[in-house]
This record gives sequence, C-alpha cells and structure tokens, in this order.
Amino acid sequence: MFSTRWSPKMQARLAGIFYLYIVVAGVFAEAFVRGPLVNYSDASATAANILGSESLYRIGLTAEILMMSADIAVAAIFYILFKSVDRTWSLIGMLLRLATVAVAGVKAILLLTPLVLLSSAPYLAAFDIEQLQALSLASIKLHGRAYDVALIAFGLDCLVIGGLIIRSTFLPRLIGIGIVIAGICYLVNSLTNLLALPFAGSLFPFIMLPCLVSELALAVWLTCVGLNAEKWGDGLSVTRGA
Repeated sequence: MFSTRWSPKMQARLAGIFYLYIVVAGVFAEAFVRGPLVNYSDASATAANILGSESLYRIGLTAEILMMSADIAVAAIFYILFKSVDRTWSLIGMLLRLATVAVAGVKAILLLTPLVLLSSAPYLAAFDIEQLQALSLASIKLHGRAYDVALIAFGLDCLVIGGLIIRSTFLPRLIGIGIVIAGICYLVNSLTNLLALPFAGSLFPFIMLPCLVSELALAVWLTCVGLNAEKWGDGLSVTRGA
C-alpha cells in the first residue's frame, strides 16, 4: 500500500527525513548528552552528573529509542527503492539494518539501567552507593561495546547500500562511494574497539568523520532532491523484464 500510494521521489524524501533525524539524534546523544555527563574513569562523578541532569539524560535516551523506529522505516523504504537495482542485495541490506536495530534495543536498555540503579528505591538498599555507581558506569560502558556490535552490522549494511547506490542510476554515485567508505570506517572502528582497544584511541573520533559526512550527504540529498524517478522507473522495468 505504501509503495503504491507514494511516488518513489516522495518515498526517498521520507527516507531522507528519517535518516536526517538518525544522524542529528545520534550526534546529539553522543556529543551533548553522554559527552558532558559520563566520566568513564569516575563512577561517582558520572552518577552525580546523571542525577543532576536527569532530564537531559532521559531526552538523550528517548532520542536513541526513536532512532530505532526511524531505522526500521529507512530499512523498509530502502528495500522498496533499491529492489529495482538488485532484489537480493536490497533484502540483505534491509536485514542487516534490522539486525542493527535489534542490538540497539539492547544498548538502550543498558542506558536505562543507571536510572534504575541510581533511583534510591528501597530494594536497592542491599547495595552500597559505591556499588550502584560502579554498576551504573559499567552498564554505560557495556552500552559502548553493544554499540560496537551494532555498528558491525550497520557497517556491512553501508557496504551493501553504498554498492546499490553506485550501481543505480537514480542517485549520485559519489554518495554511494562515500557510504561504502563509511561502512569500512564503521567496521574498522568497531573491530579495533573489540579486538585492539588501546589502538582504537588513536583512530577515534577521526575515523568517524567520513561516516558523518557521507551519511549526512545522503540524508540531505534524499530529503531535498529525492531521486531521479524516471531512471528509477527504467531500472524497475528492467528488473520486471528479467
């Protein structure tokens, strides 16, 4: 129903709006929420920061939860749009993005954990305050590792979607190349975080810059321009003819 009532250009623009939200919300949650609130070497300071800015912390958490809904929408729309290029790879791309969302659900729970542990609920009296603070920081650190796992699936998705953009004629190939580079950067960053953490510090945050630029370029292009509907239709005709 969605794919027949909405034109391809409108679908692309809707995907762009969702994608733009994902990029902006992701940067906001990382740079303006966890950045100033979380001290990864001081559990007590982190707990004090979260309790002192609980509303900000909850806004950041809510933004990340809404990102999951936006990711599901983008996954569905991208499948509809790119199946005219290659139905199999378009399906693989959608499944990889949905796998990312599944792991994102786990990491959202890990971000929610400090709010539970620091709530001063009566049943938490069995723990010392230092233990609760340490567990809160540990859950945030585990969120980071879960993020690395999610970005492995997302990095692979970027390789697939970037390849489909390059093969298509209805979106700029330069953006597709950028998305492929972003996928490589995501994979390198996540794998070094999981396998060689001391080395990862020399890569971050510089290795994430191509990801931000490429994804923002794709989101803005889709939102403002959409796609070349005529060339998209030509690709669909070829696919049906095959």
